[in-house]
Amino acid sequence: MGCKIVGHGKALPELIVSNDDMAKIVDTSDEWIVERTGIHNRRIALEETTTSLGTDAARNALADAGLAADDIDLIVCMTISADAVVPSQAALIKMQLGASNAVAFDLNAACTGCIYGMDVASTMIEASVASEDGSGIGHRRNAMRRALVVGAERLSRITDWTDRATCVLFGDGAGAIVLEWDDNAPGILASFLKNTDDEALCLTVDANHDLRPFPFGDGVRMESLGEVMDIRNDDGEFWPQLPYIRMHGQRVFKFATAAIVEAGREVCERAGIKLEDVACVIPHQANDRIIRFAAKKLGVPYERWQVSIGETGNTSASSVLMALHDAYESGRIRPGDFVMCVGFGGGLTSGALVFEA
Repeated sequence: MGCKIVGHGKALPELIVSNDDMAKIVDTSDEWIVERTGIHNRRIALEETTTSLGTDAARNALADAGLAADDIDLIVCMTISADAVVPSQAALIKMQLGASNAVAFDLNAACTGCIYGMDVASTMIEASVASEDGSGIGHRRNAMRRALVVGAERLSRITDWTDRATCVLFGDGAGAIVLEWDDNAPGILASFLKNTDDEALCLTVDANHDLRPFPFGDGVRMESLGEVMDIRNDDGEFWPQLPYIRMHGQRVFKFATAAIVEAGREVCERAGIKLEDVACVIPHQANDRIIRFAAKKLGVPYERWQVSIGETGNTSASSVLMALHDAYESGRIRPGDFVMCVGFGGGLTSGALVFEA
């Protein structure tokens, strides 16, 4: 018994931006980008918002599940590019859906968000079911049987379009799944979550607001995350405060490849299965070179990995759910298959989970 994925969906902005388009604004080329990342195109939101993308993906997942918004008890939204600080992005999506019965909150684990969100939602449902007694749901937990897990990003808002090292990587989009308790389903077999201290701040986005002076005293002003943490860059200086994604590519690549291998091995051991038993791997869509490296190290053929990055770029907290939708739509996931979702991201975060389809 456990939580089963009964619906899936995704949503993309209308505008397609090719590598040739990127070459018009920064010093790059289609060949350079494809060789280093595997990305050909990405979607950029002009009219769309994080809320509209997340809502559309959620509606598609609900339609796939044959459910109405009022059937949902919980909404967890993973994002680093919400439309507001308050209300939460999940609350905004809940309101747009009309999901009057749902509890809604956000979760920030950067690009590993899909893994964390699926694990948190399924665990909350399991806790609710465990509190049942002979007369129904007890008073110790909210009654939860179904959850919407939504990853939604508008990374174009926090991308530095003058930095060719990062701006070619990112795109906008949203993915969603519906989790439902099923007494006869095996559910999520195992999960593995981990945080590694980012001591060098190799992957950051500063807050886009300062602490302004108070009407009394001298007040305080936040310069940058580096100053807050008393961490300096390789030149011994604090980076200036910029509300954009900043990444040290080589350090992130080294962390990512090791993190995927560790998470993949650990979660399969916890699930009591072998890596060769996994029919489909859904990785965070950051870089095709990272995926190929991890596939080789884990001994899972590249053909078993869902690779969607070519047409979407890196969509951070939504990428795994978007790729999971692609895998279902293409028929790569069949009933009874062991499926592994694995990710890594800022924090530094990493994780994986295994479920039986």
